[in-house]
Amino acid sequence: MIDFWPLIGIVIITVGLALKLNTLLVILVAGVATGLVADIALMDILSTLGQSFTQNRYMSLFILILPMIGILERYGLRQRAEQLIGSMKKASVSKILMTYLLLRKVTNGMGLSIGGHPSMIRPLIAPMAEAAAEKVSPKLQEEKRQAIRALAAASENFGNFFSQLLFIGTGGILLIKGVMADNKLDVQLETMALWALPTAIASYIVFVVFSKVVEARLLKNLEKAAATATGIKSEG
Repeated sequence: MIDFWPLIGIVIITVGLALKLNTLLVILVAGVATGLVADIALMDILSTLGQSFTQNRYMSLFILILPMIGILERYGLRQRAEQLIGSMKKASVSKILMTYLLLRKVTNGMGLSIGGHPSMIRPLIAPMAEAAAEKVSPKLQEEKRQAIRALAAASENFGNFFSQLLFIGTGGILLIKGVMADNKLDVQLETMALWALPTAIASYIVFVVFSKVVEARLLKNLEKAAATATGIKSEG
């Protein structure tokens, strides 16, 4: 008979996240509970958790970025970004996001990580895109503002997910290499990175088309709203 008790951790995580409890605490409780029902000694569980944290400690480095971003925003980083775009006549939502996406892919291919939602999208890219839209409609509706922010976040997702295998030293491509080696498939890292290039290019083209469509639809609605507001003002 199959013992399903070791799966109790999945239930704890599901319930904990559904109740919006502290994520780190929920995961810790789920890990300890899973180990206990699997007849693992408490000290071994704690040792495993500590070893996993030590081996993957780089994953928590983003926490150090958050205070710095908060300080920069407090002293006007978003406002400066908006002013910069406001002074550029040809700036548009799609051009800003396409430029960032291209930069993200190029730097990923060089093994450099300059992007991220907390470090680039929220404090810089999204405000710049909003400022470009405000050039068409100064009183930008909250719904449209959220749509622009979502599109900015999508540019980061397209840039990171579909180009992270362009560099032969990334964890993802090394994982693929290990899996293939275990299955006696000898594939060079350079070959895998080369075959990741069409995906990166295709994803860029898809995002360009998508952003252009979203921007055209958004600007159409903004122009209608601006014309309506002007007509009402003139009648008054």
